[in-house]
Amino acid sequence: MIRDMIEEDSQANIAVFLPLIMALWMSYLLGLALVDHSFYPRPIFPPRYYLLHGLDALVGLGLVLWPQARAWLGRAYVPLLIAMMSVVPVFIAQMTTMQLPPGPASSPESVLLRTMPPLFMALVLTAWQYGWPAVIIYTVGVALCSLGPQLLFARPAAAGLPPSLAVVAIETISFLVVGYFISALIRQLRRQRQALAQANARLTDYAATLEDLTISRERNRMARELHDTLAHTLSALSIQLEAVGAYWEVDPAAAQRMLDTAIGATRSGLQETRRALKSLRASPLDNLGVSRALRQIADEAAARAGLRLELDLPDHLPALPAALEQCLYRVAQEATANVAHHADAQTLALRLSADNGAITLQIRDDGRGFIPERAAAAGHFGLAGMRERAQLLGGALTIISQPGRGTTVQLDIRDATDEGADLR
Repeated sequence: MIRDMIEEDSQANIAVFLPLIMALWMSYLLGLALVDHSFYPRPIFPPRYYLLHGLDALVGLGLVLWPQARAWLGRAYVPLLIAMMSVVPVFIAQMTTMQLPPGPASSPESVLLRTMPPLFMALVLTAWQYGWPAVIIYTVGVALCSLGPQLLFARPAAAGLPPSLAVVAIETISFLVVGYFISALIRQLRRQRQALAQANARLTDYAATLEDLTISRERNRMARELHDTLAHTLSALSIQLEAVGAYWEVDPAAAQRMLDTAIGATRSGLQETRRALKSLRASPLDNLGVSRALRQIADEAAARAGLRLELDLPDHLPALPAALEQCLYRVAQEATANVAHHADAQTLALRLSADNGAITLQIRDDGRGFIPERAAAAGHFGLAGMRERAQLLGGALTIISQPGRGTTVQLDIRDATDEGADLR
């Protein structure tokens, strides 16, 4: 596929380059005619040479400018143009100058000098399009066209054959050397273009994979954010409303206080959900910092479930990346919400420590406990979300629990500053 793309690109470059070659060819022919008729008392090339050569150039220009010529001629299109630029001019020059008397006008050196520029343009085109083997064929063909008229139509009295052989030999050697250099250069350029095309293809695949991975991660992140904000708020609200319904007839004053608390929690949850949807970042972290935000989470969970609270939070923490702060906040939020809603515990303990660049967050309760393997198999989203957050920062989440013996959730992140900096 890549090779086909390179070939198509090469064909497109040829289509752009050919009009320039034709323009240079006709410009050279016009300039040669002006010099020949301006600086020499008697023109070196006869008028019929310019007439025939000019017609050849005009036909070549017409083939280049005719849109259907390339499709009509197919693979013969470029070889025909090369032959018209090289074989035809050489043959015309040989035939028209053989009728002139011996001298500078009809010498092989003169003919070679005046036909060399179009031959070199055709040589470059041959090396570019077909490579070194075609250069050899082209050089041999030009040599035969140069010697053929001399061998077939030379006058017996003419002594020009040995000089013609010497000139054609020099021309052939020059064309082979220059053609090999050009073909080697073109071959190297094509290799580089192929390597670049392969690198671009790999880069495109990598970019597409990275885009898909980024979208997948962002979707998971948004799902976690919505779970940690909206789901927690609605869950807490449902419990409080159930309590309001239970107390409504028995203790209206307590029910009214619970209702006011539920309304406040609803407003707070709504505001936090809006902030999460807007920036996907926990708003309490902006206002309070990590330690105070964790303290607020624990206080709210303990008040909601009537738990005894044990806190061990440092007053000062080293500067942490935003991704790490949010991970600590969301893991603590999920874990404390699980304790308040499901653990049926008496005590909630939350501890945060920072030691030599390592961060440890532990949430512990003395509730009913559970079997972590069964919870993971059941596909509980909250536990999976905590694990994903830890993995994104290169950390580890450990859950230790047994029925009747409480639960401990511990988040460990080593080299927290470096890991978080990479995700900033």
